[in-house]
Amino acid sequence: CSSRTANWRASKMAQPDQAAMLVLPAEVTMGTARQVQQDLLAQCRQLSGSEVVRVHAGGLQRFDSSVLAVLLELERTTGRLQLEQVPQRLESLAQLYGVDALLWPDSAVAAA
Repeated sequence: CSSRTANWRASKMAQPDQAAMLVLPAEVTMGTARQVQQDLLAQCRQLSGSEVVRVHAGGLQRFDSSVLAVLLELERTTGRLQLEQVPQRLESLAQLYGVDALLWPDSAVAAA
């Protein structure tokens, strides 16, 4: 794990009925995306009892389109992804690439 990703980890909710939460690191770029994806997928495997996997994106500061690939893989793997505190730039990037409806199927972001 690089020093950029070493300071973030998933936090599991204590109650089994509640959604588990993963936290995106401050940076997800082509250079870090593979490690971020591997770490998040490993954490998802440990959260098998959760109905929804929440992903907190509020700390995401430096990213490129690689973050979309990471999020789409999480959605594909879990089938129950819920993104929270999504930066406007990430919403715009998802719209530009046409994947907003996959990441936010029930939101105004996807409908725009």
